[in-house]
Amino acid sequence: MTFTQEENGVFPAVCSLDCPDQCGLLLHKQDGKLVKIEGDPNHPVTKGNICNKVRNMAARLYDPKRLTHPLRRVGKKGSGEFVRITWEEAIETIASRWRTLIDTDGPESILPYSFYGNMGRINVEGMDRRFFHRMGASILDRTICNSAGAVGYNYTMGGAFGTDPEDTVHAKLFIMWGINAVSTNMHQVVLAEQARKNGAKIVVIDVHKNQTGRWADWFIPILPGTDTALALGLMHVLFAENLVDSAFLQTYTVGHEELREHVKAYDPATVSAITGVPVDDIYKLARLYGQTSPSFIRIGNGIQHHDNGGMCVRTIACLPALTGQWLVRGGGAIKGNKGFLEHNKHALQRPDLLKNKNTRVINMNELGKALLEANPPVKSLFVYTSNPAIVAPDGNKVRQGLAREDLFTVVHDLFLTETARYADIVLPATSSYENMDFYTSYWHHYIQLQKPVLAPYGESKSNTEVFRLLALAMGYDEPAFRDSDEQMIRQALAGHGNPHLEGIDFDALAKHNYMKAKVDSYFAGRLATPSGKIELYSQAMADRGYPALPTYTPLVEDGDYPYQFVPGPNHNFLNSTFSNNDRHVQMEKAPRLHMNSADARAAGIADGDTVRVWNDRGECELVVSVGENVLPGVVASQGLWADAPHAKHYVNALTPDRLADMGGGATFFSGRVAVAKIAR
Repeated sequence: MTFTQEENGVFPAVCSLDCPDQCGLLLHKQDGKLVKIEGDPNHPVTKGNICNKVRNMAARLYDPKRLTHPLRRVGKKGSGEFVRITWEEAIETIASRWRTLIDTDGPESILPYSFYGNMGRINVEGMDRRFFHRMGASILDRTICNSAGAVGYNYTMGGAFGTDPEDTVHAKLFIMWGINAVSTNMHQVVLAEQARKNGAKIVVIDVHKNQTGRWADWFIPILPGTDTALALGLMHVLFAENLVDSAFLQTYTVGHEELREHVKAYDPATVSAITGVPVDDIYKLARLYGQTSPSFIRIGNGIQHHDNGGMCVRTIACLPALTGQWLVRGGGAIKGNKGFLEHNKHALQRPDLLKNKNTRVINMNELGKALLEANPPVKSLFVYTSNPAIVAPDGNKVRQGLAREDLFTVVHDLFLTETARYADIVLPATSSYENMDFYTSYWHHYIQLQKPVLAPYGESKSNTEVFRLLALAMGYDEPAFRDSDEQMIRQALAGHGNPHLEGIDFDALAKHNYMKAKVDSYFAGRLATPSGKIELYSQAMADRGYPALPTYTPLVEDGDYPYQFVPGPNHNFLNSTFSNNDRHVQMEKAPRLHMNSADARAAGIADGDTVRVWNDRGECELVVSVGENVLPGVVASQGLWADAPHAKHYVNALTPDRLADMGGGATFFSGRVAVAKIAR
């Protein structure tokens, strides 16, 4: 299917950003050009409301800095000096270098690096996976975002299954735990606002009083990495004051008696000393949760970006079981809902094409270490739908690796990103509105189809097209590399064995644009845990060397620095996306560091001062906002800002590349820093 040929009109679309809301959109075209983006008022969840990031997407797509043709490096790596080449020259250069590397160093000397800069399933985990499987390249463990929490939640609940967001309008209590929902899950905020009009209360637990904290009825500040202890303290009160649903615990859980004994050690005084949450507030929150129904917990991404992140999410996921909220419409929790929309990933990704089942795996959080220390070494890197020179932890180490002259790097992107400046070959990428793809939300229960609306920008090509060209150049003649985008979508939506997707195929999606998974009560049968029940006690965890019961473990020591550093998301970027676009930068204004008033006074720092923030990994410079938005001993920044002349905003120069307790997850928020005023 080619792009929509009509020059003028309004066309349905899907937001491709790595955001739980995955909005339905309407694209307005005039003379073949996108002139306006608005929300689709008929979408059952997003209902026409969209964020400013997407509302201003046209400014990004027609940014004069957008790439229009392939480039070859002629200057020093990182200098950004390139010359224009043809696609034919680019593909042959890449294929020639790879054939040589495979002959001399083996296929594992080549490493793909990607994430979900575009959430379209076939463009980020389709033809690319087939290609690198067939090649036998090193496998990238894509764990930078939600893997720790996903594993932890799975131990408790058996998979990525949660409350239907549409039902949360019935909730009487919302606990937004570690999520800046106003900036990152706006439609959950809309649903909570509807419930609030019917008397619901909104509690926000976070390390930073951001826009979501200011929106709450009650904001509870907490010390970073201590959320597990708070959840256990709430359990202590719930059991002690008989605020639990004994019938639910008996029928639907295992380990509730063991948990009852275990949490006696987490009395409010002990928990308060760990978390910084006052004793009275622990009692108040526990009683509010235990006495309010329906009660709903939105579990955010931030809390899992710690050394103890998997256990943290596993622990919070136990709370709805204690009060029986899973059987109450609008009650329960959401960490993610991908389980309801699981498609046929085997058919899409074709892991059977990988002949060497012992191919090495490289964790994406350890990219810097891999580029500098891997043995045998990584000799080539292919980067797409990601910008590791900004987003990867321990960033100075990453850039040192990218600067290796013997590393043959290819980047496929819309812009000459910070990573692309280190590339040998740069390929221009299409936007999602120029592609065909299907989308599955990890929050709501809808699967959506994007038909191409715009012609490819300049000479840009989609990921699927690039990998077909590379497969041809490499001599890979399997039929899998000749599948069209439509054929790949059809394959992904067939043979999946997921009863929730019954009746949803390409033809149905092409007719309706979006369709809802069939979701009855998740508790109608056995859960996908070993016991078939919610596992408050997990023998599977014990077998793998973890505590079988939810247990608080302090963060790893990260140097002798006075402040815990939390670099969270901002409102107008999505990770590094939009940080190089003038319109979005103007909306966000400037990067800042939030610091507690007492800490600032002690350090001789005033509001508006420029400060140096550093540790043994690197440094950056930020303008300080002094106040009560963070607790003493904590500093927080917002947003990943693009490199700019004479600016030092590179916060991931400070973040550790340690792996979390579960899933190989990232520990962005478990670093420590020092802060000092810069004399001007």
